[in-house]
Amino acid sequence: MIATSPEAPDHLRTTERRTADLFAAFVDREAPGVPLPGRSTARRLAALTALGRHDLSLARLAEGHLDAAAILYDLDHPLPAEGERWGVWAARPPGPGTHAIPVGQGWTISGNKPYCSGARSCTHALVTADADDGYRLFAVALDHPGAKPLEGTWPAIGMAGSDSLEMSFTDVPARAVGGVEGYLTRPGFQHGGIGVAACWVGGAHAVAAPLYERAAAGRLNEHAAAHLGAVDMLLHTADTVLRQAGDDIDADPLDEREEAVVRSLRVRALAEKVCTEVLDHVGRATGAGPLCHDELHARAVADLTVYVRQHHAEANLAELGRLATATTDCAEAAR
Repeated sequence: MIATSPEAPDHLRTTERRTADLFAAFVDREAPGVPLPGRSTARRLAALTALGRHDLSLARLAEGHLDAAAILYDLDHPLPAEGERWGVWAARPPGPGTHAIPVGQGWTISGNKPYCSGARSCTHALVTADADDGYRLFAVALDHPGAKPLEGTWPAIGMAGSDSLEMSFTDVPARAVGGVEGYLTRPGFQHGGIGVAACWVGGAHAVAAPLYERAAAGRLNEHAAAHLGAVDMLLHTADTVLRQAGDDIDADPLDEREEAVVRSLRVRALAEKVCTEVLDHVGRATGAGPLCHDELHARAVADLTVYVRQHHAEANLAELGRLATATTDCAEAAR
């Protein structure tokens, strides 16, 4: 169980502990049965959506562990061993960041890394860092005394249970995983981005639950029914697109058709749009009641509002727009 800051409010400490326990149980019991990308990917995405529907903070930690396993597999490294809980800590905002120095046959990492989900519940992490020869990915064991979570760096209410503290590294031994930018250039990087979108969609299902419950209880007026119709269409569309994306990845796991980037951008943009519109429709249909009196719903709204902002909004849409003009279907549609 994770150690929590004595300064943290009691409800946050309880949330962190609960999520850490659920994460450990998932890794021990369920993670080994989740397929790698390219092998029944639709089933993998469905598992992530189900986790997001249950608890988005848990989904965030589980997705990190599953993504770490996929990365290690893609780059010809051993998969996580029994009892190990992995994260992928690759945020790179402006600032000093993390740096790697070769030492003997290995490396050491020093510096600070923000947004390290599972900072106090992961046993290992894949950490990106700048080296003299470029940007690299490293495997790090977190029991080293130089790897320390910085208390107070994740005061968020939304996604509180993800425990996404900033980590400080001081001469922490590390093992290089792949070559320079190998983490970013492999096809699996794009496949993993769709996994995150699957978690978002699960969160949207959770947010919509009170509206479906009102319908089941026969308590929908015409106003709320119209909102539920819109929500149902959005969620059905997202679920269908995720299934299709999974099938498409299975058909071309190594991205020989060079479709992975556009696919990922499209799916993530759609998922973000669905989540944003579901949040709006449900709020308009149900009013403040569930937000004020339903703890699960209030947490689901807060969590999804934070997590979906991992999407880079117009920056991602601009990238998609530039790439879409080169696709065959768009070129044919323009004739």
